[in-house]
Amino acid sequence: MAGVVSVATGWLLAGEWRAQPLRMALAVLAIAVGVALGFAVHLVNSAALGSFGRAMASVQGRADLSVRAVAATGMDEMLYPRLARLPGIAAASPVVEVAASWGALARPGSPPAAGGRFTLIGTDFLRAMRVTPGLIGISAAGLSGVGTAPGWLQGRIWLSPALLGATGLKPGAHFRFTAAGRGHDLIIAGRLAGSGTEARLAVIDIAEAQDRLGQWGRVQRIDLKLAEGADTAAVSARIGALLPPDALLATPDGEASRADALSRAYRVNLGMLALVALLTGGFLVWSAQSLSVARRRPQFALLAVLGLPRRGLVGQLLIEGLILGLAGAAIGLVLGHALADLAVNRFGGDLGGGYFAGAQARLAFPPLAALAFAGLGLVTALAGSLVPALAAARVPPALALKGLGDGLDPGRRPRAWPGLALLAAGTGLAMAPPLAGLPILAYAGMALLLAGGVALMPALARALLAPLARIGSAWLPLDLAIRRLWGAPQAASLALSGIVASTALMVAMAVMVASFRQSVDDWLVAVLPSDLYLHLEAAEAGGLAPADQARLAAVPGLAGMRPQRVLSLRLAAGQPAVSLMAQGGHAAVPLLRRTTAPAPAGTTPALISEPMAWLYGWQVGEVRTLAIAGRPQRLHVAGVWRDYARQFGAIILPLADYRRLTGDQTITDAAFDLAPGADAGRVEAALAAALPPAVAGQAQFGRPGEMRRVALQIFDRSFAVTYALEAIAIIIGLVGVATSFSAQVLARLREFGMLRHIGVGRRQLLWMLALEGAGLGLVGAVAGVALGLGLALVLVAVVNPQSFHWTMDLALPWPLLAGLAAALVACAAGTAVVAGRRALGQGPLLAVRADW
Repeated sequence: MAGVVSVATGWLLAGEWRAQPLRMALAVLAIAVGVALGFAVHLVNSAALGSFGRAMASVQGRADLSVRAVAATGMDEMLYPRLARLPGIAAASPVVEVAASWGALARPGSPPAAGGRFTLIGTDFLRAMRVTPGLIGISAAGLSGVGTAPGWLQGRIWLSPALLGATGLKPGAHFRFTAAGRGHDLIIAGRLAGSGTEARLAVIDIAEAQDRLGQWGRVQRIDLKLAEGADTAAVSARIGALLPPDALLATPDGEASRADALSRAYRVNLGMLALVALLTGGFLVWSAQSLSVARRRPQFALLAVLGLPRRGLVGQLLIEGLILGLAGAAIGLVLGHALADLAVNRFGGDLGGGYFAGAQARLAFPPLAALAFAGLGLVTALAGSLVPALAAARVPPALALKGLGDGLDPGRRPRAWPGLALLAAGTGLAMAPPLAGLPILAYAGMALLLAGGVALMPALARALLAPLARIGSAWLPLDLAIRRLWGAPQAASLALSGIVASTALMVAMAVMVASFRQSVDDWLVAVLPSDLYLHLEAAEAGGLAPADQARLAAVPGLAGMRPQRVLSLRLAAGQPAVSLMAQGGHAAVPLLRRTTAPAPAGTTPALISEPMAWLYGWQVGEVRTLAIAGRPQRLHVAGVWRDYARQFGAIILPLADYRRLTGDQTITDAAFDLAPGADAGRVEAALAAALPPAVAGQAQFGRPGEMRRVALQIFDRSFAVTYALEAIAIIIGLVGVATSFSAQVLARLREFGMLRHIGVGRRQLLWMLALEGAGLGLVGAVAGVALGLGLALVLVAVVNPQSFHWTMDLALPWPLLAGLAAALVACAAGTAVVAGRRALGQGPLLAVRADW
């Protein structure tokens, strides 16, 4: 008998796949999509982080410790001998490090160079040999610059393999570039053999770097080599006691954390959205398996009669779920690797997020990560199959053999408390604070909200349909449709689960993206009030001098000019830098909070961005101390403004105060207001001609309309994966509607036969099915949109502030939501009719033959 049962179960399993290939394929696809998206995001970002980390390690030279200047303007070089004499320090190497660009000084008549950015390093070769040998250049003859006469080093530069490849130059050629607002022409003496293949950097002698770049007596970092057996913690404490306000101690682990922090929130959010898609796939597996169970109850009853115990039936269905999960996981891993490869080639190693510009990601296939994501797919499929399996085991075989549907009493009220409990728990978790700076609990709350919304569907469907069921209808098809939906809400919930889950996911992402995009657009309007803007790339170490500024301000056609000096400040080791923006005139920023109290004596008024308030706890009205130009300065926080451009914080000072505090008269940016009737194109050309030739290649001009267009294009590119998730959710939802109704109609053949026997016409049955489908589609659309709006509120009000430290205004894309609801209703009604025609194609006697 056991062998007969085993053969029968295998035959039933194969028969189900042959009979319902589309429904099974949909369940596999749902699992595969979730696994693929999560695995692709992991692959791409792991590759990008690895590439970025290798490039950073090349630039930093792999020292044991580094003392870094807080700002790009550097720190006093006299700190170097004090550090070198500390106990536990074996060697120290001072370094000048500035951003630079090439391609700006092409000779007249020659084709323009493509150009790009790189890091220019000035180092003492003798000192670097002991601390950072990777920064030692090798000539074409295989000789290094160490030990050569100082005069020979003058005018020579060593390029990394990546920079040599990008420029197309060879040793002996002239390399023309711009750094610190000045043009330079040096001879390539060789390559940096130990710099790896990732980083674009160049090295020159430190004395020449200080002279050429205007960094007299300044260095950007001091690399340190520890003595053998030295206690790192003790040495770090000694170093910390010597550091001035404009310097901080950086460790290799801290720098790795800083690189990771650049994109951590972006990566985690994409990964969580992929897991939400996988959760949606789990609901679709549950729907598919539940419908399969409902259709095959007589078959399972026969197996029970043959001796299959209830545990065996549960195992049978779990095996089916396992096969679905294995197929989905395998397809998902292959698809995920293909998507990752496409994403790297199309969007770069940051999936369009802009965090790792220039990083050349190299994809790998990590076995442990693949197993982890495949395991998630298997768990999801098994979880989606477990509830239908337990429900099938509880149905008495006698009822199942008679094909009496789900065996549920229509008078029994569906329980609402499980769904309400899940919704309450999800709401509580959604409002929880972040864990490790990430909205992990908020995402867990979203998962519970999604599960609660699906669990509430039977009670919700009955509550919505109860008034109609009490009233009834004179039109028979409508009356039958209402009473069927009201009397079998559990069956309705099977079709609704996939609709609600996919619709809610799609609505949540659509609302979040629409809200963010609208807020960014409004913000761009607020921060771009002028007619023309100028930005100098890679000019933090030095920008336009006062004489250059005067020439720009005197260009005909200008009504006004607002200069700005921007530089980066590192307030904490292991954290990305914040931006210090010294602005002339009134700051054009959208203020969220401000104080009317005057600044206390001895303080400078400052505005801070939302991320600054989130990350560092600065509040309006407080007085904070910040190291500027090597001295601690007291700042009065006068207001907080919304800023979407700088995720890790920004501070605005009046330009006059910045110049008073630092003595720095240069600028890196400017905003221009045109005189009435002035032609923007001519004024831009005149401004470009007024710039010093050395910085002409660094100058970027922009107009508000074009800058808004480009910014929104970058926004859309950054959310390309989110748009893909929306499209997938729509497709899965609509296909899920179709397969669910098809399976339900086929499971109700005896019901249709009975109705035909008592005089209900075929056309009336088709109308009944169409109305049932439309009713379910409408209930699913309403519930999905409502649940999606709740999830969107979590994304907008909790996830984004906790992840990116900025807020946004809620914007609802009503045309999209209305179109989605209409599509679901039409698809449900049309599918029900198509499936009904197939089911009603046989005669009523054959439909009820099992009752003979």
